Amino acid sequence: MKNIENVVTFNELNWDTDFFGVTSAKATLHKPLSLNEWLELNTRFKDYQFISIMNMNSEPINAQLIGKGTTAFLVDVNIQFEKKLIGLDEKPENVTIHQALEKNDQVIEIADFQFSKFTEDPGLAKRGGDQVYQQWLINSFGKNDKFFALSKDEIGDINGFLLFSYADNACVIELIAVSQKETKGGIGTSYLRR
Repeated sequence: MKNIENVVTFNELNWDTDFFGVTSAKATLHKPLSLNEWLELNTRFKDYQFISIMNMNSEPINAQLIGKGTTAFLVDVNIQFEKKLIGLDEKPENVTIHQALEKNDQVIEIADFQFSKFTEDPGLAKRGGDQVYQQWLINSFGKNDKFFALSKDEIGDINGFLLFSYADNACVIELIAVSQKETKGGIGTSYLRR
């Protein structure tokens, strides 16, 4: 892959491979690929049973190559927002922040993410794709580099959470969920005001 190092980042996905039991990798396409670069990358794909492809900036040339040369289909789009903070809003009284939170069954129960690339792909869905985000949470409990913002209702039950970490002087929101009993109550929005 030396010829395409400047246009493609290729990573093996060890966690996904272990979880699903299929060899998994991720290719991030940073620029439009030439046909030769695509063919070289496609040769690399043959070593894996599942490939996640990120076509940065939705490059039309890459989209055509992916559409013609693979059986891939669009299942989700990674959306990232950036917000510069100038001062801090006051934290709501019903929200607490926890570093290295111990395993919490209420948080796991709320993590009912129904739609993702892990459930939309029929092969991954059969292999437990609906459990990926719950496992992500379980793996985050007790870790010093993971933080949880927990929202509680009037009787003290957790009705929403935000899992976040810090990287390169930025706060990264990893997962956010609200109890199905509390949707449209502004809980998720209140997390993003910070």
